[in-house]
Amino acid sequence: MQANQTMIQTGTHKTVRAHNFSAGPAVMPLPVLEQLQAELLNYAGHGMSVMEMSHRSAQFEDILHRVEADLRTLLRIPEAYSILFLQGGAHLQFTMLPTNLLPAGVSADYILTGAWAQIAIKEAEKLGRVHVAASTEDSKFSTIPSQADLQLDPQAAYLHFTSNETIHGVEWRAEPNPPANVPLVCDASSDIMSRPIDVTKYGLIYCGAQKNLGPAGVTIVIIRNDLLERVPPRLPVMLDYKLMAQNNSLFNTPPTFAVYVVGLVLRWLIDLGGLAEIDRRNEAKAQLIYRMIDTSGGFYRGHARPDSRSRMNVTFRLPSEDLEKQFVKQSEAEGFVGLKGHRSVGGLRASLYNALPLESAEALAQFMREFQRVNG
Repeated sequence: MQANQTMIQTGTHKTVRAHNFSAGPAVMPLPVLEQLQAELLNYAGHGMSVMEMSHRSAQFEDILHRVEADLRTLLRIPEAYSILFLQGGAHLQFTMLPTNLLPAGVSADYILTGAWAQIAIKEAEKLGRVHVAASTEDSKFSTIPSQADLQLDPQAAYLHFTSNETIHGVEWRAEPNPPANVPLVCDASSDIMSRPIDVTKYGLIYCGAQKNLGPAGVTIVIIRNDLLERVPPRLPVMLDYKLMAQNNSLFNTPPTFAVYVVGLVLRWLIDLGGLAEIDRRNEAKAQLIYRMIDTSGGFYRGHARPDSRSRMNVTFRLPSEDLEKQFVKQSEAEGFVGLKGHRSVGGLRASLYNALPLESAEALAQFMREFQRVNG
């Protein structure tokens, strides 16, 4: 076992768990992995794994209904919204959203705050007119625009923003306010379920599950029902929100096993005390790492402006690229995983998603302190 890996007792066995700071797929809650392991061969006495069940079976429909119910409970999602369990990740939603909700002759407002918003814009431009309501590209995506910075179209089909940018490490503290009757749309892939939000402010929220909700493979869309009436006829079936809603996400075979694991994660969140408690835990983890950056005398330099910092993805630099390479190499040798920054921007990145234990954040802070002492 390497120096900073954690030895954990699981039942009658001991297992080594790395300090996993990967940006996604991300660390999963240990109780979820243990329950998944226990149920892998025989789920609830049915003599088979969930991955072997028919998606038309009563057993899987029960799983799907409980996942939806727990999601509604945690996010306080009203009945006026449909919940869809789809595939293709946020990348497919970059296409599916304008396909369904951007009619010809109308433009959509997009706020450009980082690499993922940039990709969303490029995909939407293939299908219709896009107006960039604000951009922070000049700041190298180090900040979130204020409401006063937004140039909004009162006739826009919708206003789209990315609540958390994993690559640049910026996050919205509060959602932007669209003009009256303009639906607010959010790519919440990397901070969904990390804190309470008011779903009623949104027309549509979409997210890949693999950061805070479960494994890669399932994408969740929360859509206000009146927007389903805007869906044009004769869309390709796999791109049609309305068709998917009418079929309760069972038009075709959904990613059944991934949906089941999302259900285990939601139950774990409920047992912890819900989103208020995970919010408190996430704040504590983020403060540990940002405090190390802010008290390092410039040895560690955060990318994001303090008022725009992400609690999910802490991005930072060292005095030289050679030191950054040394930091990554030494951290990996001591049991830390995933601290290398995204290939497009370099530097370092610590992802602090819901399931990352506080002990891992404490271990990283200690590692950073010692690394600075030796190399500063």
